[in-house]
Amino acid sequence: MTSSTIPYKRVLLKMSGEVLMGSQSFGIDPEATEQLAKDVAEVHAQGLEVCIVVGGGNIHRGKIGTAHGIDQCTSDYMGMLGTVMNALALSSALSKLKVSNRVMSAIPMESVCESYVRDRALRHLSKGRVVIFASGTGNPYFTTDTAGALRASEMKCDLLLKGTKVPGVFSEDPTVNPEAKHYKEIKYGQILSENLKVMDAAAVALARETNIPMVVFRIQDEGAFGRVLKGEGVFTSVQQD
Repeated sequence: MTSSTIPYKRVLLKMSGEVLMGSQSFGIDPEATEQLAKDVAEVHAQGLEVCIVVGGGNIHRGKIGTAHGIDQCTSDYMGMLGTVMNALALSSALSKLKVSNRVMSAIPMESVCESYVRDRALRHLSKGRVVIFASGTGNPYFTTDTAGALRASEMKCDLLLKGTKVPGVFSEDPTVNPEAKHYKEIKYGQILSENLKVMDAAAVALARETNIPMVVFRIQDEGAFGRVLKGEGVFTSVQQD
């Protein structure tokens, strides 16, 4: 049964690849990955159905590859492969905590993980398994943010959470301007009209169209995932217009 203090049954966590770096400048930090897995395990133990979309920016960013002369489609596929590495690392950390889970990739690679099939993913969730979606949407030109909104819609999630390095949505990049305004609540339309860089426009538009509420929070704070689900801590709630 879902904890009475958390008003959701099924949630999707969009996790940026950078949070897996920890204090490193590249790659996967085992300690950071273990802590993230513990936070997911704690939420899962309260009875919630949890699915995750993980980014790949700690390994390869499509835009950076393109800037260095790699064809965009090729560079985007390289980034998708990075998300698979991250998903496998997170899966391993969850398994060590005895949390049943499955990695499902939008790009078929049967020797490594399952291929994404919607009905199969729903069945895993109904059986209490954490599902980690890898390879984004499986298509170039789309970010893992868009994959997060897409999978949250397909899985009929009650809430989409974006875990980032900053505690919510700001009027400007708070790492550049410390005086940037933090929004406790904001509408999808305002994010689009003001071109706020919390997620790419396609992801915001899809979440808005499918009527999924979203929360943006700093995932690197220990236990933040569970606190945000209870309405505690610092975060931004994104609602319909």
